[in-house]
Amino acid sequence: MKIKPWHQTNWDARAAGNFIGGGSGTGLLIFAALSNLAALAGPAADYRWQAGLALVLVAAGLASVFAEIGRPFRALNVFLHPHTSWMTREAMVAPFLFGSGAVAICLGGGLFSVVAALLAAGYLYCQARMIAAAKGIPAWREPRIIPLFIITGLVEGAGLSALIVAAQSGTAPRWLAAVLLVALILRRLAWKIYHETLERRGAPKKALEVLARLRGRFERYGQSLPEMLLVAALFFRSEQVWLLPLAGAAALLGGWLLKFTIVARAAYNQGFALPVVPVRGQGQGMPGVKPGWSK
Repeated sequence: MKIKPWHQTNWDARAAGNFIGGGSGTGLLIFAALSNLAALAGPAADYRWQAGLALVLVAAGLASVFAEIGRPFRALNVFLHPHTSWMTREAMVAPFLFGSGAVAICLGGGLFSVVAALLAAGYLYCQARMIAAAKGIPAWREPRIIPLFIITGLVEGAGLSALIVAAQSGTAPRWLAAVLLVALILRRLAWKIYHETLERRGAPKKALEVLARLRGRFERYGQSLPEMLLVAALFFRSEQVWLLPLAGAAALLGGWLLKFTIVARAAYNQGFALPVVPVRGQGQGMPGVKPGWSK
């Protein structure tokens, strides 16, 4: 019998794919609307390309979850618990998200791009609440994961938007570089608070080991590298055309690495614990034990 925390097997890389596709897609849809509105004041990528890719990413994330289910037709049961399940709420937002996004693509933006962006924000929030609702996994149930996943989705969307803008028009909007830099700083803070809270409150040792291995790569290549590139892009405007998309790619891949690691690698359950160790006969019970935990 297993006593120490062991790695759960219900959510694997396919589940991580849902958070990756859903977060990147909704973030991109939000920045597609912002680019569409900013087109009145300067160059912006064509809304249709950004919104179309955004919907493809969200659909790919949902397809990953569908592929994970052993009996796919049971997926319809997800609509039965809107009062208790954030997964149900995510699924209920999805049709409206795709519908409004499709109309916005047909119209080339406009009012429906704002509606689609608002629904994308709601979808992203449902995803963040969904992973935090998994109470059996200490690395997921920490409330600080909610702002971390929301901000990560926005960073990914801004990074993708920067790549598309550069590929389409060969320009690099200064506002997008500034917004992406702010989002990266917020993600750094959210990651720091989340990781340090887990260490302070205690978590399965193996989960913390996974996050410790992630920390160096993520902070160097997913945070510091794009931040430095964006600072350079803001100072050397003539070089923005290649600095901004390069920073966007690094920020995007860093977000994907973060989500994949938390969802598919750090997913150790809490194992078994004794609040108080009993004794036979007379005497007092010993303090409780939590095998495999840092505290």
